[in-house]
Amino acid sequence: MPTLEQTPAAQNAAIITGPYAAENVPELGLAAFVMRDWQPRGARGALIDASTGRSFSYSELAAAVRTTASRLVAQGLAQRDVLALCAPNSPEFAIVYYGALAAGAVVMTMSPDVAEAEATAQLADPKPRWVVTTPDLAAMLARAAGTWPKELLLLAEASAGSPISQPVDGAEASPLPVIGSDEVAVLLSSSGTTGLPKTVMLTHRNLVAAVCSLRVPEPVSEEDVVLAALPLCHIAGMQIVLQNALSSGATVVILPRFELEAFLGAIERYRVTRIVLAPPIVLALAKHPSVDRYDLSSLRVLTSGAAPLGREIARAAARRIGCRIKQGYGMTESAPICIAPDDGPDRPESIGPPVPGVECRVVDCTTGVDVAPGQTGELVARSPAQMRGYLGNEAATAATIDADGWLHTGDIVRVDPDGWFHVVDRLKELIKVNGRQVAPAELEQLLLAHPAVADAAVIGCPDEEAGELPRRLSCSTTPSTPPS
Repeated sequence: MPTLEQTPAAQNAAIITGPYAAENVPELGLAAFVMRDWQPRGARGALIDASTGRSFSYSELAAAVRTTASRLVAQGLAQRDVLALCAPNSPEFAIVYYGALAAGAVVMTMSPDVAEAEATAQLADPKPRWVVTTPDLAAMLARAAGTWPKELLLLAEASAGSPISQPVDGAEASPLPVIGSDEVAVLLSSSGTTGLPKTVMLTHRNLVAAVCSLRVPEPVSEEDVVLAALPLCHIAGMQIVLQNALSSGATVVILPRFELEAFLGAIERYRVTRIVLAPPIVLALAKHPSVDRYDLSSLRVLTSGAAPLGREIARAAARRIGCRIKQGYGMTESAPICIAPDDGPDRPESIGPPVPGVECRVVDCTTGVDVAPGQTGELVARSPAQMRGYLGNEAATAATIDADGWLHTGDIVRVDPDGWFHVVDRLKELIKVNGRQVAPAELEQLLLAHPAVADAAVIGCPDEEAGELPRRLSCSTTPSTPPS
């Protein structure tokens, strides 16, 4: 059962923790932590490119990462240099990511679908000295950067190999630095709780602590095959999928980009056992006609995140594909998971209890005072995985993390008598109807439960008498592709 306790830092605070003991967090750099058992695993499969069938064993992956790290150092990369990595999901993405971290770089990941204006804003600060990207994105990034960084390195198309990971004279002899766990490891873009893009700073300790806490809700083993369908440049794909799987010895099947038929085919072909998805894809699994053409019987656990998942949709998808479906909660600023269930009780309507090492509270959205048990309020959380702050934005950091270290998520939740959390909606998306707060997500879930509704969205519209009234936008025919 969860525990409640008082702390001097926040008098009268009702702190909720999960039923799990805190994990021991080793003082290692992220690459060293994830890679520490790669060599003993030898020929076991580590990465498979679902689009080509190319694969890397753990020993081959370790060698490629080491070569890439040494090459970067030989070419002049210094510790704490910022390296921007902008590329689709691929084995090369993982190789460059871990190679740069092992070389001491701070890795800034960017979506390969980024628009030029957004790329310009992301590259303006911290002005990375190094950019690694694919040939088709290089010209756009050159325009976005204006004055080009010190070095541009290209990832070739998958079929042609990866020039950045090929040995060069002297590269193998280049010594690699010792990485302190307090050093910043990655920079990720996030809208946070304000909707304005900011750059999140996560240290090696933050990321290692988060991976350790995932061992309870996402207990991946060497026998698992995990599908990387989420973008690896985003925190969920990076942490819950790639780092959790590779630190546990699982095989990761990488999908370059999401297409429903390719996604379903990869599950069937590689006998995928675990997967992490967003709710629109779970909705497609529940309702899209293509699903029936594939054998998905290998799937054991599907975890949904990024937005609330309705109970009826989760149940419908679980019945159709024959696997356990659960949902968890997190955000980039918490690296990412802070609340999630283990593989035990089947309660898809809840996001579960806090994971190991995470403390939570539910506070009034206006006063910040803890609400009574069972009432709704804003979720605030505190953990070793919590971000250092927003790069170059002290005001936004102070607005998100208070003086007692609580991260204000901007999400509305309630806690049931068992200490399991339920997401109601985003604070900024609540619709005020006659002074009452109406959650669009709850109305959307009601609409989606109807078999004739393929997708739905609820927005607030101005009303002279009520202030605002909900308006629904729905699609009543089954879409040819999952809603986005």
